[in-house]
Amino acid sequence: MHKEERHHFIIEELRTYNKVKSIDLSERLSVSEDTIRRDLKELSDKGQLKKVHGGAMSSSFSSFQSSLENIYAHSSKVKIVRKALSLIEDDQVIIIDGGTTNYELAKIIPYELKATIFTNALSVALALCDHPELDVCLLGGKLHKSSNLTIGLDVINYLSDIHADICFVGMTGLHTKVGLTENDREEAITKRSMIARSNKVVSLCISEKLGKVQPFKIETLDKLDVLVTELDNNHYSLAPFRRAGLEIL
Repeated sequence: MHKEERHHFIIEELRTYNKVKSIDLSERLSVSEDTIRRDLKELSDKGQLKKVHGGAMSSSFSSFQSSLENIYAHSSKVKIVRKALSLIEDDQVIIIDGGTTNYELAKIIPYELKATIFTNALSVALALCDHPELDVCLLGGKLHKSSNLTIGLDVINYLSDIHADICFVGMTGLHTKVGLTENDREEAITKRSMIARSNKVVSLCISEKLGKVQPFKIETLDKLDVLVTELDNNHYSLAPFRRAGLEIL
């Protein structure tokens, strides 16, 4: 196979799978890994892919990944998801909404977990795609480009057939009187449907969102079962939510 043909093959693989491994390309194209490395360098120099250790990824996928590297309040979100991991068990049907905290949760889900996970977040689906025992279902619908989420009627229709054991829902405001709120109407409606299809609803919420109200209502506070924050459980700001009947982690 000529170099131009190899390059075309590599680009087509990236369009399909976003990532390629040098060793796999070497076997499939019947050339040495040194040849593949030279091919990847040439394509990288032309800006057609991004070289990574052991292979390459598409330029667009690389941009998407880099947007997840500098996460706001990262240390707080790591504390939250470590607490929340105790809520996940084998054989559950789980809905994981978008947001960087839910993405952090997806990153630490054990490889050996056996469960079915539905998500409308591209980042969550990608974080879980190499877990051998998970069935990962991406909820198809309109892409909310700024947040890399699928939203809207198609997602809601898909959810209508699901009976989830637990849902990890994101939000930008959580208030004892107003409830769960969001700053985008379609996102709020989609999240409301996720909550309606779940037996247990969990908010992974950094403390600065507590007491905040956004323009669009997701649900009333009584639809939420568990609140997980980075704070100590006896922190004064959690008292109103505990009095409202929430389990606090």
